[in-house]
Amino acid sequence: MPHRMHIFDSHAADVVLGYVRERLEMPEAPLDFPGADAELRTALTGLINDEGTNVDEVLRRYDEVLSRAVISADSPRYLAFIPAAPSKAALLFDTVVSCASLQGISWLEAAGAIAAENQVLRWLADLAGMPTGAGGVFVQGGSAGNLSALAVARDEGRRRLGNSTARVRIAVSGQTHSSVHNALHLLDVEPFEVPAVNHRLTGDALARALEQDAHPETVIAVAATAGTTNAGIIDDLAGLSKLCRERGMWLHVDGAYGGAGLLVESERARYEGIEQADSFIVDPHKWLFAPFDSCALIYRDPATARRVHSQDASYLDVIHIEDEWNPSDYAHHLTRRARGLPLWFSLCVNGVNAYRAAVTAGVDMANRAAAEIAATSHMELVREPSLSIVLWRRKGWTLADYQDLQDRLLKSQTAFVTPTSWQGEAVGRFAFIHPNTTIEMVREVIDACR
Repeated sequence: MPHRMHIFDSHAADVVLGYVRERLEMPEAPLDFPGADAELRTALTGLINDEGTNVDEVLRRYDEVLSRAVISADSPRYLAFIPAAPSKAALLFDTVVSCASLQGISWLEAAGAIAAENQVLRWLADLAGMPTGAGGVFVQGGSAGNLSALAVARDEGRRRLGNSTARVRIAVSGQTHSSVHNALHLLDVEPFEVPAVNHRLTGDALARALEQDAHPETVIAVAATAGTTNAGIIDDLAGLSKLCRERGMWLHVDGAYGGAGLLVESERARYEGIEQADSFIVDPHKWLFAPFDSCALIYRDPATARRVHSQDASYLDVIHIEDEWNPSDYAHHLTRRARGLPLWFSLCVNGVNAYRAAVTAGVDMANRAAAEIAATSHMELVREPSLSIVLWRRKGWTLADYQDLQDRLLKSQTAFVTPTSWQGEAVGRFAFIHPNTTIEMVREVIDACR
């Protein structure tokens, strides 16, 4: 029966959708634990076979074993790395996107989905102050967004130099995200590392570095950051944008984590200059409450991206019609799911004010946590909080102590808190995304550091 897989199974639907409902109804997602290889292998044994396995048994093993070995990034007690906090509306609509097998390759095939995604991209472009012609696409994540944007920056720089194979460089700092360095490696572009000023890439520092360089014309772009992952630092976007305009350099802004901070009134001035960006990314699965995986990539002039990323093949000729918007033309992909729709649905249902309040809650919690730490005798701030990230130090501790704290907190399901490194020193770090994280949860971590 080759068609057996495509016949509706009401029992399977009830079992799976019942699990989905239970998960959505949880007031707080459980943290859970790292997995043990032997236990996971045992749980998986026999599931894949010639005749298939009963849906109840497959889901049981997933629920009771596999899912418990995944630390939940959407728990309000997940304070490590960059957490996630997808809204209930976004999670629900992600099931619609999957159930309907929605793709988003071309206007011919997916005009409705693309129109909705473009509405969200326009909202984000307006939030950044970019011009009316700006536009782009949703890609898998910040790494894909950075790679696609910097490929356009490279080719545009070579075009300005009049040499399609010229060796070019892109300015970065020591705080630039690792995905940018990986993108430059893949693009065969050299990083032009500029000394940071108080951990920020600044226009003045870049100008000095260019003046001292023998071939400044080969530095064709800047990869700036709006909210570093480790500390939430925002580069000197105003100074960098001014210098880029003067020298004809491409300005890319990596706001994968911190771009959502544009919604916070008290932080808005720190983003001055982002409106001049040639490309900009922000990950909705981070601080805009969408499920994994989603990155909004926006170009000031989308035509520059089409020149680089549009794919030509005889079977694709039918989609390349003038004035139609094909997401496949704006990044290094062809096949893609309509991953912007969960954000679109949630934004429509909840409204911008709800988003503004939820993002602001992360900044407020960082400030409250910093005040709690400053009031202790056994801990101290490494630096003042930036956006929703707090770096802190437990006096007298080494890396082993921070790792022990991580293990103890996970064992008790109190929190997931991992150490990081700051200027060569092991320190503690809080990243606040989930609006349901409470100061009482933070105090439990502080008390565990005594």
